[in-house]
Amino acid sequence: MTLRVPLHLSLATLIIAASTQIANAFEFGYPGAAQKPGLTIGGTAGDPPPGVYSFNQVFTYQANLSGPGQALLNPSGAKTGVQAAVEANGLLFVPGWNFLGATYSAVLVQPFIMTSVGSPVDMQMSGIHNTYVVPAELSWKLGDSGFFVKTGLGMYVPDGTKTGFNGLGNVGSPWWTFQPELIVSYLKDGWNLTANVFEEFNTKNTITGYRSGDVLHAEFTAAKTIGNWTVGPVAYYVGQVGSDSSSAFYGGAVNVNRYNVWAVGGLVGYNFGPAALNIWAFDEVSARASGGTPIAGIDSAVISKGFSVFANLSFRIWAPDAPASATSPRFNK
Repeated sequence: MTLRVPLHLSLATLIIAASTQIANAFEFGYPGAAQKPGLTIGGTAGDPPPGVYSFNQVFTYQANLSGPGQALLNPSGAKTGVQAAVEANGLLFVPGWNFLGATYSAVLVQPFIMTSVGSPVDMQMSGIHNTYVVPAELSWKLGDSGFFVKTGLGMYVPDGTKTGFNGLGNVGSPWWTFQPELIVSYLKDGWNLTANVFEEFNTKNTITGYRSGDVLHAEFTAAKTIGNWTVGPVAYYVGQVGSDSSSAFYGGAVNVNRYNVWAVGGLVGYNFGPAALNIWAFDEVSARASGGTPIAGIDSAVISKGFSVFANLSFRIWAPDAPASATSPRFNK
């Protein structure tokens, strides 16, 4: 699924203090990615039995800004904090259809976000994030090898809460984000070895004409189920791999042109039979940003670096047959 919380944030307060002309010279307010890294951990390339499933997910993110722009924000060496609390409700539809030898499924998720950035930015936002829709996913089981491959196309619909002069004064974004995915899993003898790679492609901001660059995600799970318990290490990478395209609205200036974040953590889950609960956490061990150009000759790019904790409860709400016991769907889209 994909939620978006601040990954890098603009230096609005600093720039406004420097020059009102420059203050209107870059895309202010976008967190840098539509989906929070680490969100899909626990999910796999396999599909559960036919039915309609629900998943409820919450997470918190606690971080500080880093990068070359941090020194501009805080010449005294102080830190600017970033916090987020997110709740999302989702549905997974598995009708039992087959296409090209693959199982078909579809996903719908609605996230709700509260986020804040500390001094000197002093910004708080809360509202409805853009709805995430996956109209089609296809999952192939590769014989009895234990390997599964899934591919699909998700999209963030620009229906979230939008305010401000550029439409980015709250948690919604005034553009579409298309997200093709490729998931490979080994699911055998209690193992869940999964790599989920997907990329965000943004259309232009319908208000400003600015287009944020493409963002690559790679998320990894290596979990083992023993009885009803599942445990294992997890990791993710997220980075901007495409350049921003500015516009006349900002005088050609760019906010952040590149960033790279690496994180490691762990997962623990328990299968109650009719429902499965997973909890996992990450520590971002490396975070770098570059390419900010609101002021000529000064790189003002910033990125957040911190830790996050997720919890996901998934269960089947309807099936064409009696509910299977000990099913652990783990639909962390």
